[in-house]
Amino acid sequence: MFKALRFLGWPLLVGVLSALLIIQYFPQWVGLPTQDVQLRQAPVYGPTQEGPVSYATAVGTASPAVANLYTTKFISKPAHPMFEDEQFRKFFGDSLPRQRRMESSLGSAVIMSPEGYLLTNNHVVTGADQIVVALRDGRETLARIIGSDPETDLAVLKIDLPDLPAITLGRSDNIKIGDVTLAIGNPFGVGQTVTMGIISATGRNQLGLNTYEDFIQTDAAINPGNSGGALVDAHGNLVGINTAIFSKSGGSQGIGFAIPVKLALEVMQAIIEQGQVIRGWLGIEVQPLTPELAESFGLEGRPGIVVAGIYRDGPAQKAGLQPGDLILNIDGEAAGDGRRSMNQVARTKPGEKIRIEIMRNGKPMDLSAEIGVRPPANGS
Repeated sequence: MFKALRFLGWPLLVGVLSALLIIQYFPQWVGLPTQDVQLRQAPVYGPTQEGPVSYATAVGTASPAVANLYTTKFISKPAHPMFEDEQFRKFFGDSLPRQRRMESSLGSAVIMSPEGYLLTNNHVVTGADQIVVALRDGRETLARIIGSDPETDLAVLKIDLPDLPAITLGRSDNIKIGDVTLAIGNPFGVGQTVTMGIISATGRNQLGLNTYEDFIQTDAAINPGNSGGALVDAHGNLVGINTAIFSKSGGSQGIGFAIPVKLALEVMQAIIEQGQVIRGWLGIEVQPLTPELAESFGLEGRPGIVVAGIYRDGPAQKAGLQPGDLILNIDGEAAGDGRRSMNQVARTKPGEKIRIEIMRNGKPMDLSAEIGVRPPANGS
């Protein structure tokens, strides 16, 4: 008996192990249910593609078209702090001696055309008595302001020099998060400087920087003096005008904002052709539809904006809009975001009529409004 078990032991052991392996890897062979797990296997890649080791070609293409700006402003102030006292002013009036002081600031600009048109930020040149443009090739000249648009913080300058290197325009509506970008400008007045980063976000708004915001966000270092400079892609094509940084210390913290070149071009062309940017205006102030308001309107989950105020004799008042109306739709576009809807109105040409779908006292209504011209003061 012992000899029989010894003779059959190894075959039995091998058989048991084989059965266990079959049950583990091929359960369907013995009638057991299978557990279906879908796994995604990475394909076999070829040799890895290495990134560029230099952006010198892109910088060489774009940097000649980025200029340094030096602005000066003359400020009149009392010759002595004592002269600011109300008692002195009461007896001597405005005849007290005053002195003129010159303030200087730095910035950047982009040469947009060989004819000498430059784009920069409005805050760089506003109030300036003199603007000196210094080109990378060493030439310097005075610039004059053709026009500005404070609501997008853009200004158009003009210089008269031959053989100007104009920048190549990119397509800001085709950029993607993760694309490489280069910021070119004159930070802190040290001279033209290039920094590199990526597109961190697009379509940034509600930052409180401008009335109309559609910013490109980048982590390319942007510092004071970079304002008005160029944000270019990895090929040296202009995709934005550097305009602001988010910083608690005044220096770069990896959050910079640029105006897309598409918007900048629209503003520049309007200023050159018309002397200003003419925008559509409805004459209303709006606020978002909060969950509490939505519940009171019986519109939970439906987009809308609430009319908070009406400008007297404005297009909205003439069309019959009233405070408290809920705007659901403007010319076929859902009114889910107040800023986006007001930008839609601003893009409409004055004189054109738009259809406004509203809800008033629980009843739907359709109104027609003729778009007016947005006044210089802030309004929607």
